Amino acid sequence: MLNRIRSLFAGDDDGAEPGEDALQAAAAALMVEAARTDDTISEAERDRILSVARRHFKLSEEEAQDLLSAAVFDTEDVSPYLRYVSVIMDRCPPGQRLWIIEMLWEVAYADGVLNDLESSLLRRIGGLLHISDVERGEARKRVLARLGLPDDAGLPV
Repeated sequence: MLNRIRSLFAGDDDGAEPGEDALQAAAAALMVEAARTDDTISEAERDRILSVARRHFKLSEEEAQDLLSAAVFDTEDVSPYLRYVSVIMDRCPPGQRLWIIEMLWEVAYADGVLNDLESSLLRRIGGLLHISDVERGEARKRVLARLGLPDDAGLPV
């Protein structure tokens, strides 16, 4: 799986249409970008990315680790999230894009706090995915409930 993931991040598509692996790679890269908004990926954020990837994509621990490692390596020097948003836009119908926002909210709240950079990234990606502010807010509330955090977690006072 790691070689498949690395080839996706390297852009080696051998003419094939991107499939589930490309979606997984794109989602992992966006989660890494959300975690890295403060220039570091905390252990809590890393654990959350692994948990979300295992749960959503039904990956083994090793496959999730490989996916995360490849995403961290690929996104290290630049902020390439537009490339990954394009994959999601191409592969997911409009009504099925909200899952990525929920994944990103989970990573943003991994440490129990939402900072301004994380919030800004979620707004930008939500807009690029054509997800309304209302849908993004509802996704946030579902994630807060799932994580056992109060509805006002991370909101300005």
